[in-house]
Amino acid sequence: MAKGKKGGKRMNKKQMTEALVTLFQSLPNEDLSFQTIFKQLHLDTHPLKMLAIDVMEELSWDDFLTKTSRSSYKLNLKGQVQEGIFRRKANGKNSFIPADGSQPVFVAERNSMFALDGDRVRVSFNARRANHIKEAMVTEILERARDTFVGKLTVERDFAFLVTDSNLAIDIMVPKKKLKGGKTGDKAVVKIIQWPSRESKNIVGEVIDVLGKTGENNVEMHAILAQYGLPYKYPKNVEDAAEKIPAEITEADLKEREDFRDVTTFTIDPKDAKDYDDALSVRSLGNGLWEIGVHIADVSHYVQEGSVIDKEAQRRATSVYLVDRTIPMLPERLCNFICSLRPDEDKLCYSAVFVMDDTGEVLKWRLVHTVIRSNRRFAYEEVQKILEDNGVVDGTGKPAPKAPKGGYKGEFADELILLDRMAKILREKRFANGAVRFEREELHFDIDETGKPVRCYFKISKDANKLIEEFMLLANRSVAESIGKVPKGVKAKTLPYRIHDSPDPLKLENLREVISKFGYKLKTSGTRGAISKSLNNLMTECIGTREQNLIQTVALRAMMKARYSVHNIGHYGLAFDYYTHFTSPIRRYPDTMVHRLLTRYQQGGRSANKEHYEELCEHSSDMEQTAANAERDSIKYKMVEFMSDKIGNVYEAHISGIQSYGIYCEIDENHCEGLVPMHDLDDDYYDFDERNYCLVGRRRHRKYQLGDPITIKVARANIEKRQLDFALAD
Repeated sequence: MAKGKKGGKRMNKKQMTEALVTLFQSLPNEDLSFQTIFKQLHLDTHPLKMLAIDVMEELSWDDFLTKTSRSSYKLNLKGQVQEGIFRRKANGKNSFIPADGSQPVFVAERNSMFALDGDRVRVSFNARRANHIKEAMVTEILERARDTFVGKLTVERDFAFLVTDSNLAIDIMVPKKKLKGGKTGDKAVVKIIQWPSRESKNIVGEVIDVLGKTGENNVEMHAILAQYGLPYKYPKNVEDAAEKIPAEITEADLKEREDFRDVTTFTIDPKDAKDYDDALSVRSLGNGLWEIGVHIADVSHYVQEGSVIDKEAQRRATSVYLVDRTIPMLPERLCNFICSLRPDEDKLCYSAVFVMDDTGEVLKWRLVHTVIRSNRRFAYEEVQKILEDNGVVDGTGKPAPKAPKGGYKGEFADELILLDRMAKILREKRFANGAVRFEREELHFDIDETGKPVRCYFKISKDANKLIEEFMLLANRSVAESIGKVPKGVKAKTLPYRIHDSPDPLKLENLREVISKFGYKLKTSGTRGAISKSLNNLMTECIGTREQNLIQTVALRAMMKARYSVHNIGHYGLAFDYYTHFTSPIRRYPDTMVHRLLTRYQQGGRSANKEHYEELCEHSSDMEQTAANAERDSIKYKMVEFMSDKIGNVYEAHISGIQSYGIYCEIDENHCEGLVPMHDLDDDYYDFDERNYCLVGRRRHRKYQLGDPITIKVARANIEKRQLDFALAD
């Protein structure tokens, strides 16, 4: 039998356009992939497929279609007027982000109406000119993202103005009578009292706080906090309310709680911590059974819902950790004294108590209010030394060998080694179930009494840190399951979950393409467990290779951000179907919400209002991101300050980021990161290959790729702008 011919009848461009228009109009609400389009139109030859792709590109250019991914389109049903967020860029390449999250649209400065970064705006789309990109014009500013700004004052004879780093199109004018004593060179917080209009293009503001002289450590740290709208002072009325809370534990308190004061208990925290919000207890039950208690400070016992302390904690939502200080969520009397699980003091806790056997299996557990008395306050380094003194080799995943005749050496060594062994079993099970193995290092500074950084280094998570981590994960997961995991047909009660979505499929595919050039493979489709296992294998295989930094960076970018929500979708990174935050109520407001709801449900209370708690979850997620941005800026500031006396020094480094405007390099010795600006690459004209994270010279074809080793010289250190510039040493 003769084979059938491929392709059927031929189609010219006009016929292809008509066929595509008809197809998309018949399916107006669907994303159509290339594969679906080819199948629907019976396009099974390469020329026909290429013609279809070219026509769809033109239809997208004409705004008939919207490109939803590299290989899919959708009928454009949007009008000429849309609402969304305005993004201002220092280079003038402003953009409008539609509310539906679709592709950004360019906004020229002349069409911006002086909108500021983050403002919610209404735009109209300009008619598309031939061979020009799509443009939008701001027609109305619906909501200002912020009305206070931080910057440096310049006071002249007749006027003053605030120079900011907020990408404003113009500086903020300040009437001299509104200076509040501010002088030239002072860092100040200014509130806008007049926005630009048709009559006046000026932004006018008044000083609401003078922070002090630019360059002083306290001033700069307060400026970072004020820049993100974070508080740098604690309200006096809230502190006064905290002072009135009695610290004494009453007989009534004790009657309502399980007493753990005679059980061996200790805290393990960073050496400079003051707020100890979790403790572990260990008790032998005989027959190879152990009772492990995860005890969490009972903040909700002291902070009543709706009180002034609670409202302030809710507004802050999280403690903020700058390089040289902590901006606490709760007043100091609560977070460092009353609630903190300090040694040799009776403390009220909310506890997840587990009965485990020698194999690390959880046989049963209970959630109870308790009173504890910590026997010892350990720093991570102390616990790590005890583990290593007894034969634990960090990073191997192996527990300590069997105790010698004289027993393990060190204070509470038996308990610590037992917990380490249990934690390693829990960890191994977690990875076997599909948890993603990302070992994240954190940049830390040693600072002197003036706040000046004297040492810069990466802090690596060791076995002692992982011991605590695993038991906190166990408690958080168990608590979430107790509320969310219900029989079929039963509606789960409201609870804030910590959720983490699956990786972005497009970014995962991009990762696969990048690593294939180095000979690695990655599974990007299939079950969640299969993809996670493939990712973990990749992370293990690339350790110690030249491309390690590139692969880890691109893999991290494929991951979604974890957030809070009452709508549970599970936690992809941890491979948990149910997960929440229960273990840090001193520094995270969602944990306090969880404590209150658990208590309410244990007392037979009805399910809480989902919409109200979802709003609180969204606020907490936003504040978590804001705090992270402030923490990152404080690290940048200290990094530049640390390098400011090292101008001209040459260092070995590696490329940590590639952008169209230059190369980010991280020094191998101290992990400080700076930028080699594009103008320093004057030996060729370089093209930016965004998909492959590299710059490629047109004439000499020299390539700068993420992860490559490079030798740099420190060129400039601008502390005020938190910018560190490098130059190529060769």
